Amino acid sequence: MLDIATELLRWVAEGRDFAVATVVTVGGSAPRPPGAALAVDADGTAVGSVSGGCVEGAVYDLCVQALQEGRVVRERFGYSDEDAFAVGLTCGGVIDVLVTSVRRDAPDRQVLEAALSAAAGGETAAFARVVRGPAELLGRALLVRADGAYEGGLGGDPRLDGTAVAETRALLEAGRTGTVDVSEDGSHCLGGVTLFAESSVEPPRMIVFGAIDFAAALVRTGKFLGYHVTVCDARPVFATRARFPEADEIMVDWPDRYLRGTGTDARTVLCVLTHDAKFDVPLLEEALRLPVAFVGEMGSRRTHEDRNRRLREAGVTEEELARLHSPIGLDLGARTPEETALSIAAEIVAARRGGSGTPLTGAPTPIHHDRPEGPGRVTALTSAAG
Repeated sequence: MLDIATELLRWVAEGRDFAVATVVTVGGSAPRPPGAALAVDADGTAVGSVSGGCVEGAVYDLCVQALQEGRVVRERFGYSDEDAFAVGLTCGGVIDVLVTSVRRDAPDRQVLEAALSAAAGGETAAFARVVRGPAELLGRALLVRADGAYEGGLGGDPRLDGTAVAETRALLEAGRTGTVDVSEDGSHCLGGVTLFAESSVEPPRMIVFGAIDFAAALVRTGKFLGYHVTVCDARPVFATRARFPEADEIMVDWPDRYLRGTGTDARTVLCVLTHDAKFDVPLLEEALRLPVAFVGEMGSRRTHEDRNRRLREAGVTEEELARLHSPIGLDLGARTPEETALSIAAEIVAARRGGSGTPLTGAPTPIHHDRPEGPGRVTALTSAAG
């Protein structure tokens, strides 16, 4: 729902009654991720999308009905071979949709407004709602901020709020949107209540080292993918706003020094395009020891082998070297800067989502899949950035 926060915040400010349908879980080749939303106001105006078209009409009708009756509805949409003309997802996937009525007198309207305001303003926060459980709890919501403060509540056993805040904050700290199961008394035993938490976080960082023509194309591609893009180069004549008008930041500094002094996290992508050993080696010594999502380096295979030799001599371990994507990019036969940027972006997405990088034609693998998140109670996860 936070993907349409700006529009919904305007509706709230105008005092409109509306209903909002939010995708809370997906399975198979579902067209939109958890958190995608469609909202309909009392006049029939709609914003957003939950399926890219497959079931929009049916979800629209659910919103209208929920708004008229002032209730919360959870509905599953899939594909049935037995009834090919039924409303469903032609892609073969399954989505669960939570439809909530948001009238002016709704008890959770105030916390919803706070969540929309936080998302529209770029604040780090997570909005959690009950999507499975007792009827009296369904749709109840709370907003958790980065410092652990929260607004709203789920009702029921008072221990439930404490557990919900802790679980939601854990998702927020990971920059994730997803579901988590707890019991009605707030314990961590599975069953009872399922929460769906949407995280609103700052966009992940892409740092591009090397102010070359390929970097300009990669900046544009990174912005398209939703990254906060920084260009760093030690040469002030090349690292200019005129050359990189779409970059969020342009830093004139030695790459390794800049990397040591800037903030990175598990979502950060580092793309090294300098193609110069005096920059590359000290930079990669730093980069390969950071817990970032992706480290890639441009260069020929011969350059790659020479660079690896230099890195080994500098003390970089084989385990650290294994994290390096070099030569960077998938084999698309790219020639131009734009094609090269596309190949780099494709490898970044494949690494992030656990894709193989092979053509989908004839492939037996699922079209939509994420890397496993490891053991735990969190399911149906997706990154806040897309």
